[in-house]
Amino acid sequence: MLRNKICIIPKPVSMALGKGKFIITNKTIIESDPILIEVAKFFKRLLKPATGFDLLIVNSKSEINKNNTVTLNIDKEINNLGEEGYFLNINQERIIISAPSPVGVFYGIQTLRQLLPVEIESITNKSHIEWSVPSVLIKDYPRFSWRGYMLDESRHFLGKDVVKRILDMMALFKMNVFHWHLTDDQGWRIEIKKYPLLIEIGSKRKETQIGGFISKKTDNTPHEGFYTQKDVQEIVAYADKLFIKIVPEIDMPGHSKAVLAAYPELSCTEGPFEVPIKFGIKKDVFCVGKEVVFEFMQNVLDEIIQLFPSKIIHIGGDEVPKKRWKECPECQTRIKSESLKDEKGLQIYFTNRIIAFLTSRDCRVMGWNQILSDKLSEDVIGQYWIFGKKKVMKHLKKGGNIVMSKFGYTYLDYSYSFTSLSKAYRYEPIPKKLIKEYHCNILGIETPMWTEWVRNVRELDWQTYPRLIAFAETGWTLIEQKNFINFKKCLEIILKRLDILGICYAQKVEYEPHFIKKTFGFFSVFKEPKRRSLY
Repeated sequence: MLRNKICIIPKPVSMALGKGKFIITNKTIIESDPILIEVAKFFKRLLKPATGFDLLIVNSKSEINKNNTVTLNIDKEINNLGEEGYFLNINQERIIISAPSPVGVFYGIQTLRQLLPVEIESITNKSHIEWSVPSVLIKDYPRFSWRGYMLDESRHFLGKDVVKRILDMMALFKMNVFHWHLTDDQGWRIEIKKYPLLIEIGSKRKETQIGGFISKKTDNTPHEGFYTQKDVQEIVAYADKLFIKIVPEIDMPGHSKAVLAAYPELSCTEGPFEVPIKFGIKKDVFCVGKEVVFEFMQNVLDEIIQLFPSKIIHIGGDEVPKKRWKECPECQTRIKSESLKDEKGLQIYFTNRIIAFLTSRDCRVMGWNQILSDKLSEDVIGQYWIFGKKKVMKHLKKGGNIVMSKFGYTYLDYSYSFTSLSKAYRYEPIPKKLIKEYHCNILGIETPMWTEWVRNVRELDWQTYPRLIAFAETGWTLIEQKNFINFKKCLEIILKRLDILGICYAQKVEYEPHFIKKTFGFFSVFKEPKRRSLY
């Protein structure tokens, strides 16, 4: 009976039940290794609103009664769990979380959190609850090192509070990479001090397309927003406490119309331009024939590097039309002077120059899989989303790394009729034809949330949950441990936590639609999703 009540997502590597339970009371002490003091404070803050307990934190070296304690312990001799793994040992007298590093202890706390009654998520005191957890021994570590979520804020700016809320939910499900898509055709969302017009002009558009990609309707409402550098520093610091690294994306050389609206001299035609109100691929891109473009990009990236300590910079690189380059004298001169074959070679030239610059700054470049080429360094991280699978496999076999984001399975902006929860859950990041020796070159999985049709946090929630929870399990749980039937049973309990947390997730009838809706789901890709449970 008790076993059926234990619902942990992502599912741990192994779990053995003991006898009895541990009860957290106002007399419980948090015993912490000195290096874990911030993690201990996180745990204390997590417990306090619902329990009302202001638990004492003591140094693990202090002489105290070891009963009725939650012990957070760094054990460097644990060598079979990787950096993020942990042991969680709960008996009737105490709780012990041991790990080789602070992040492992943090993830052990997230597991302990899910073992507590769901009311622990409440921000108001619940004095009638017994804060007990079952006696259990858990050994756990992740399958993949990259367990990511991408948020596009170019199409719709959502703001600091929404980003922090996403980071909180990522931490609950042991996700560790927040890919922040900050620039695109429809808006530039980050302050660059050297180029103030990027936010004065590039962060604003007159109105926005609605109804889907083939719709001609607009909302007649201006849209704007950007993050100051101080905002970014605040969010990076917040993520760091949750052991989440932030990877910024500055799209280039395409998806750059918002930049060109502010600085038209960076284009082939020199404009004038406006920030687009409609979505889709735009033919005006950076002019690779102009040296001023490289000066601009290097100055921008220098400021970006200072803001993001992860040292991984995503440069986009997908969907770059070549029409303007074919017609541009300066681009054609560049092709000849660099002995390039054609305009495709021109993009490779551009990418290599950006790679060389970022490498000189001790940064690693990431881009959508369209940038991959035999002429690029294998140190580039590719992000696979569509087409070009042969190049992806070649990159992996050269020793290069790939993050998997196959669009038909992982894209959260699509309707549930196209990507149901079951379809999302069964996505396997490692290609069937990839031989085992190269499996380690797949860093992991990332689920992109494009926001063309997401205008507010309620719509964001509906598109994201519960599919994000399925991807979290795929990123963490060993493939042989995955089971969709068991996952669904646990999800019912987990969703009660989301209710308390105020997450507006899609309902079961929506996330697992009738087979007829699934059959015609592809056609929903071109339409704005209908979110029945929001209305």
